[in-house]
Amino acid sequence: MRQRRILSGALALCLSLAMLCTGAQAAGSTARQEAIQALGILTGSDSLSSPVTRAQLTQMLVAASPYQDSAEGYGASLFKDLKGDHWASGYVRIAVEQGWMSGFVDGTFRPDQTVTLEEGCTALLKLLGYDASALKGAYPAAQLSKARSIGLLDDVSASQGSSLTRQHCVDLFYNLLTVKNSSGTVYGTTLGYSVTNGQVDYSALVTADTKGPYVAESTSLSLPFSPDTIYYDGSLSALSAVKQFDVYYYNANMKTVWVYHNRVTGTLTGCSPSAAAPTAVTVAGGSYTLGTSEAAYQLSSQGSFQEGDMVTLLLGMNGEVVRAVAAQENEAVYYGTVVSSAKGASTSATTSSATTSAQVTTQVACTDGIVRTFYHTGGALSTGRLVSVSVTSAGTTLKGMAQKSLSGTVNAAGTKLGVHTLAANVEILDTDENGGYARIYPSRLAGCTLSAGDVRCYTLDANGAIDRLILREATGDTYTYTYLTRAESSTGEANLSGSYTYLVNGESRTLNTANQALSIRKGGAVLRYEDGQVSGFQQLESVSLTELTSLYALSGTKKYGISEEVQVLLADSSDGRSYYAASLEEINASQYTLTGWYDNLGCSAGGRIRIIIAVPK
Repeated sequence: MRQRRILSGALALCLSLAMLCTGAQAAGSTARQEAIQALGILTGSDSLSSPVTRAQLTQMLVAASPYQDSAEGYGASLFKDLKGDHWASGYVRIAVEQGWMSGFVDGTFRPDQTVTLEEGCTALLKLLGYDASALKGAYPAAQLSKARSIGLLDDVSASQGSSLTRQHCVDLFYNLLTVKNSSGTVYGTTLGYSVTNGQVDYSALVTADTKGPYVAESTSLSLPFSPDTIYYDGSLSALSAVKQFDVYYYNANMKTVWVYHNRVTGTLTGCSPSAAAPTAVTVAGGSYTLGTSEAAYQLSSQGSFQEGDMVTLLLGMNGEVVRAVAAQENEAVYYGTVVSSAKGASTSATTSSATTSAQVTTQVACTDGIVRTFYHTGGALSTGRLVSVSVTSAGTTLKGMAQKSLSGTVNAAGTKLGVHTLAANVEILDTDENGGYARIYPSRLAGCTLSAGDVRCYTLDANGAIDRLILREATGDTYTYTYLTRAESSTGEANLSGSYTYLVNGESRTLNTANQALSIRKGGAVLRYEDGQVSGFQQLESVSLTELTSLYALSGTKKYGISEEVQVLLADSSDGRSYYAASLEEINASQYTLTGWYDNLGCSAGGRIRIIIAVPK
């Protein structure tokens, strides 16, 4: 039947913390800085080129030690130039008592004096447990030599006598976590951090110190700090973007906030495994895991919501339910294409009405790629129809949408379509008349020119950028591709018929036609439907392949893109009577004769290899 799929790995509505900030396990300068910030070693908003003072170094040392939570209210000052109410007095006292740093013979500490490279290395070596017996030579050559030999100075650009900057300390303290202490143990692991192949597990650091989820009770957030960075649905933003009932998380050390406006509104139709103690609920035909005790109670039989109620689920970063609220007026508007629609008797519309009424159940493939089930009054809608869905506390309303065309070329970066900017979180759905759909991402369209006929509808956000885009068969990704292993037609005067055997994802099926002979031959094709049933085929174009990778195929010097959903069929022998499903990794041009079948259907972003046949040489 029709193809209903979403590109693998692209459905996640809320990315993980580590992916939002930087790649996990990366050791670039940005990742190093954010890791050191996440640990509270680097604080404040000063430029990375700013010099580091002795007082600031003590704070960094303590933050990178087992005493990281012991500095506040740590007693009186030990030095005459450092009063007990000085912000660094607790850090200085710990650093001096542990022997990492010391004062001067005149009884001062000189907290505002800048630190040289050799002074910083001396303190860090002592933190690692290296005493005078581990050093060879005199100060400062001995300290710098030891620091260099254990890797403490890797990627540190400072030289002897130069003042340390905040950037130098980012590199020094990152290295501190990855080198071995005097006992031969990687230092970061002694503090409970994960260090693999000389790199700190950044994602684990961020997650460990991130608080949440919380729900915004108004358009402002309750934070214990003034944030430097705000991500809203994965994009850099500002606190002014926050809306009531948004879900948020924060990391105080990084002064970073992650906000999510991820909601599902619809009819609550089920709780599992039981209404008394649910761990998941079904709303608008989708199942959602309950992520908090508050949500579990709200949606249980003891809570304020029951099956049949209209409800809005507030979802966290991983799509889990954080809280449920009553469906808000104009709370949810969805756009998409009808997958199925049927009218029948139902009593689940509302808890306030126990009478049976005729109700329509319609499945809509929405622009975010999710198929949602809506219950509404009126008539059933035709498959493939473009609709908008408004879900409020008063009920659900489905309306047909008029076409709103647009044409232009998508730039190479996938950020603009003609003169229109594509929003950072743009939702793109390719559709066909049979209810087929595919969630598309901007990179899929990069460099393609879309005609007015390719665009069914689009909407703009408050900034005038395209935030939803519904296409009409622009990529070929909505079709079901098949391989015909047998195509026999009878065209005699008294008999017109055909029998066609074809494979869909390795499964063999047969179409017999009476009073009709199809113009099709053995090979790759697209299934065509009529009233939901297979009615025929449209031939693909074949090409002999000379080289193959996971992303593209070569036929001589011509390159073809390979569909992410490519079907690979391995022939059991050269006669090609039987085929077995295989993967790209199992075949190559040196051991097999490869034939690719690509869509030549006129799709603006088509022309991709959909089926590969591999015959042993």
